[in-house]
Amino acid sequence: QVQVVESGGALVQAGGSLRLSCAASGLTFSWYAVGWFRQAPGKEREFVAAISRSDGNTDYADSVEGRFTITRDNAKNTVHLQMNSLKPEDTGVYYCALDHTVGIPTTAPDYNYWGQGTQVTVSS
Repeated sequence: QVQVVESGGALVQAGGSLRLSCAASGLTFSWYAVGWFRQAPGKEREFVAAISRSDGNTDYADSVEGRFTITRDNAKNTVHLQMNSLKPEDTGVYYCALDHTVGIPTTAPDYNYWGQGTQVTVSS
C-alpha cells in the first residue's frame, strides 16, 4: 500500500522560513518524480515545485523561484521543500505528489499518488 505523508507545516511570520518534508512508502521511490502543490482557500490547487526521479533536475513556479528549494534523498524516500522569505500569499495547504515518470510534471492530473497535505500559514 502506497503512503505519502507530508509534515512541517506551521504558522510563521512573513519573511520567515519553513521546511516541509514528504515521506513515501510502499513503492520504489527512486522511480518517481515528486512535486509540491498548494491550495489556498477558494482557489485552485497550483504547482509549486518538482524534482525529477534520479538526476535532480528541478522546476519551480515563477512565484516561488529563488525563495523555495526542493531536494530529495532517495536513500530515505524523502523530499524536502525549503521555503524562505515567506509571504502571506504563500499560505495554503501544501501537498506532496508522486508521478512514475522520467520528466518533471507540473500539472496535478499527471501525478499518481498524493498525500493529505500540511497547512502553511504566513501572517503579515
